[in-house]
Amino acid sequence: MKYYRPRLDYRSGCLLAVIAAITATPVIAQTTNFGTFSLLPGFDQAKGKVAGYTGGSYPLSAITNRDRAQNPCIGFADPKPDHIMILEKDFYHLKILVNSSNYDTTLLIKGPAENIVRCGDDTGKKKDASIDDQNWKKGTYRIWVGTFAPGVERNYTLTVQQ
Repeated sequence: MKYYRPRLDYRSGCLLAVIAAITATPVIAQTTNFGTFSLLPGFDQAKGKVAGYTGGSYPLSAITNRDRAQNPCIGFADPKPDHIMILEKDFYHLKILVNSSNYDTTLLIKGPAENIVRCGDDTGKKKDASIDDQNWKKGTYRIWVGTFAPGVERNYTLTVQQ
């Protein structure tokens, strides 16, 4: 009796390589907890304001320890981004503010390129997080609003200003 061993041809090998790459690389979901919003330069203030609540035990440092300016990326949130912000054009300057009635929040914004991460913590003497930065390229940005302790739920408003 002859036994046949299945042959791995080029297509099978490629398929196995793709499956291995997908299962070996952690993927951050493209869905959100609270939705997607799009902005164009000169946007109405109401379009730059969204709401949500913190929660989750996913350490934001698992995305990256430090952002492009070497700010620490800290806090805990849901693994899914809270919001997706789509910039329809390049923006020279944006300020993103969290208002949680001065609860100690953190902020992580990733995109559009995988290596562009911005992190924020306290705003001046306030405990709410913010990011004030230049050179925002057109594209999709994933936003996480976190807290210092895992699993803490706090309502917040996120405001984007030009």
